[in-house]
Amino acid sequence: MRFLKRYMHDIQIAVESILSNKLRSVLTALGIIFGVGAVISMMAIGNGAQQEILEQIKMVGVNNIIITPVLPQEEEETSEENGSSADAGQKKKFSKGLTMSDVEAIRNYVPSVKVMSPDISINSFVIQNGIREQAKLVGISREFFQLYDLPLETGFIFDEYQEENGLAVCVIGANIRSRFFHQTEPVGQYLKVGDVWLKVLGTLERSNINITGHQQTGVNVINDNVYIPAKTMLMRFKNRALTRPSTGTSVRRGRRAVVVSSSTTDTQKNYHQLDRIVVQVKETEMIASTVELLSKMLLRRHSEVMDFEITVPELLLKQQQRTKEIFNIVLGAIASISLLVGGIGIMNIMFASVMERIKEIGTRMAIGAKKKDIVIQFLSEAVLISITGGLIGVIVGVTASWMITKFAGVLTIISFGSILISFLVSATVGIVFGYSPAKRASEKDPIESLRYE
Repeated sequence: MRFLKRYMHDIQIAVESILSNKLRSVLTALGIIFGVGAVISMMAIGNGAQQEILEQIKMVGVNNIIITPVLPQEEEETSEENGSSADAGQKKKFSKGLTMSDVEAIRNYVPSVKVMSPDISINSFVIQNGIREQAKLVGISREFFQLYDLPLETGFIFDEYQEENGLAVCVIGANIRSRFFHQTEPVGQYLKVGDVWLKVLGTLERSNINITGHQQTGVNVINDNVYIPAKTMLMRFKNRALTRPSTGTSVRRGRRAVVVSSSTTDTQKNYHQLDRIVVQVKETEMIASTVELLSKMLLRRHSEVMDFEITVPELLLKQQQRTKEIFNIVLGAIASISLLVGGIGIMNIMFASVMERIKEIGTRMAIGAKKKDIVIQFLSEAVLISITGGLIGVIVGVTASWMITKFAGVLTIISFGSILISFLVSATVGIVFGYSPAKRASEKDPIESLRYE
């Protein structure tokens, strides 16, 4: 008890010193405050980014492979005086693009495929009870919902008979339901999409994930979509395989032959019947071999024309996650420098404080204070400044994270671990950088200190 009381007196002297020099103490603590706040907010941004990527990985589906069309760019060909092009002897190979026959071929001849679905999307308008809203109409197979793990809120998905015969049925996203059926049960009701009335079979649960760049990773924003069987899309809405654009005709003018297209935008038109094919393999280890097999099969089916692209979105997202993790480490390191600078600031101020209070040190030692008392006094002063700065920094970091989410729209997740680590680091900084000035103060000679002017 006596031992504790003695050192409590040293700590009390340190508190009195801090309170008597408020401005200096606040300025000393600023480095710690901003350092802790920066570390917490940066780690919160990193946690939010990681969570968003994990949700994206979940949305693209496990072990999914996405095949998308590539539109070749037609180039104008010129000839010499004889009117022939440089490669006139070669015939241009024809490819009908991604079609439903490719889907069937993959389903029948690629053994590693677990489930798969075509995807045909068009922008359209939905009309119901006098309300007209823009929405995306997506033609898919029943397996699409299994590919992306999309749970139904009500109703059911279209069955095999409805899919094979292209019946006018649909499954709608949560936003479509809230806009057109906010007061009634949508299952069994009808929506007019374009010129076709579709019967609503089911509604999907709402997805609250805000995803950017989802087209590149295969993620579909499901809330605003109307899903119909792929054959319904081809039979009742649009079949691009029946409207392949003209490749143009060659017209000779003077000494040059110029390719004249039937339309200025023909070369930009999508002649592929499908917008993409999503394939899910049985095991992760099969992805590489399946990609190679799909590439060879589609090249052979497309007359060796490379008019498709195969991507593995999960791998892309994991690479993106790794990149963000490295970026977050760099941000954390930069933020931690603030803590280091704050610690150096504490050490400098404490050294200056020792020089200012040499007579005080000499007086205390002359009346019986030991070297340990002087160390405890100055070390307590440094630790109290750093701990107080750490507590204020935690408040600053939490507030900054909240403001980043609210005003910048960036997801931040504050973890207890980041707060605890930042606080412990701030306390450690006070001990580490406060010990050297405290030790120096304790080594002062009392007689010399009393004579110091």
